[in-house]
Amino acid sequence: MLKHFIGLQWKSFFRSATFKTEIWFKILMALGALYFIAMFLGMGVGAYFIIEEMGIGDPLRVINRFMIYYLAFDLVFRYMLQKMPVTNIKPLLYLPISKSKVVHFSLGKTAISFFNVAHAFFFVPFSIVLIAQGYPALQVVGWHLAMMALLYCNNFINVMVNNQNVVFYVLAALFILAGASQYYQWFDITFYTQPIFDFFYDMSWTAIIPWVILAGLYYGAFAYFKKHMYLDGGLAKKHTEAKTENLEWLDRFGNLGTFLKNDIKLIKRNKRSRSAVIAGFFFIFYGLLFFTNAIEVYDGPFWKIFAGIFVTGGFLFSFGQYVPSWDSSYYPLMMSQNIKYREYLSSKWYLVIIATVISTFLATFYLYFGWEAYAAVLVGAIYNIGINSYLVLWGGAYVKTPIELTSNKKAFGDKQAFNAKTLLLTLPKLALPIIIFAIGHFLINPIAGYIFVAVFGILGFAFKNKVFTMIEGIYKKEKYKTLQAYKQK
Repeated sequence: MLKHFIGLQWKSFFRSATFKTEIWFKILMALGALYFIAMFLGMGVGAYFIIEEMGIGDPLRVINRFMIYYLAFDLVFRYMLQKMPVTNIKPLLYLPISKSKVVHFSLGKTAISFFNVAHAFFFVPFSIVLIAQGYPALQVVGWHLAMMALLYCNNFINVMVNNQNVVFYVLAALFILAGASQYYQWFDITFYTQPIFDFFYDMSWTAIIPWVILAGLYYGAFAYFKKHMYLDGGLAKKHTEAKTENLEWLDRFGNLGTFLKNDIKLIKRNKRSRSAVIAGFFFIFYGLLFFTNAIEVYDGPFWKIFAGIFVTGGFLFSFGQYVPSWDSSYYPLMMSQNIKYREYLSSKWYLVIIATVISTFLATFYLYFGWEAYAAVLVGAIYNIGINSYLVLWGGAYVKTPIELTSNKKAFGDKQAFNAKTLLLTLPKLALPIIIFAIGHFLINPIAGYIFVAVFGILGFAFKNKVFTMIEGIYKKEKYKTLQAYKQK
């Protein structure tokens, strides 16, 4: 039966109407996965020696001290990027296939997810280094198995709470508060969590505890999905009370205001779009990896401008990359109306610009790390407004991925709002500002590098009308291909 399911998945991929588009995305995603695997592998081999050289204590104990943050970040990262187990169950419901087998297969697919396998490239080499350095093999193996079980627990926790936004917000807020409290020495949560992870090493037989918890979470997820695997309830549409919002203050902007009202309502009412906002907010803190020298490899001038682009462009990349896919459910209706593409694209542009400005304001705390840190953030915002805002709209014309904003919370639906593809599509938008910065940095001085990047952003803003005319032409050219793609199920 497992072989039969795998065969169906394989045929579904190759016979898809969007196969040509998907294969290139898969290649890009594979390259991205190889990059992260290399990073995990490097940390796994070098973490022991780096910590030992720093002289801050026993490397294993130091890892255990911060393991709570590792697991917390992993859970947040999964919520933002990991796809839920997706199986097209409608054609299977009337076949002689038990529901249990379908559910086991769908949940089993998550076990070999990149989000689980990638961690092995850190923990396996790190465990080998520990044994090579004289740590008792039995205790290291017990600790290793416990850590892998906890990471798989994260996998099934994410599966079960994926639709519970309140749970996610509360947990994320608690761990952000815990991190800030430890940084400012108000409260150290690791004082209470480190002994738990040390316990798995000191008494290796206790590794069975996380595995028992993992088994309970797996069967909890299995029971939930099996319970909702029927047409009358699990696949039927749910009716909720409609709420109206006038947002009359936007009427002064004419048709542009109408589009902006639609976008604001879209963000407030749908998980997919709300998650784009959440992603943009979390990217504000991405610069801490670079400006605090938390990771030695990121200690360089080019990484600062890289961080500045991401800190202020999180929403721009996560939301702007999927224009016009956000409107895919009613895009054909829009195209049958007397709507000017210029006004439609302008509303999206203003939305990402407003978000960029807000992100820049929220990122003023980087002044704590020096004027150069905030200069990189400010210059990154200017470049995002003047250059990258156009590039994401331009790229959106070719990303014909329909987004079902009105779909139910199906047990086997695609719940994820912030896809890994979105991140990969930002790569071309990051290389150019680094090159521009390098020219000024090496020819004159670092300040000139920042000025060069800012000037390019200002020039891009100055040529807004010409650029929009070009982008408008591309959208018109791709109009019918887009409409056809949105009809694909």
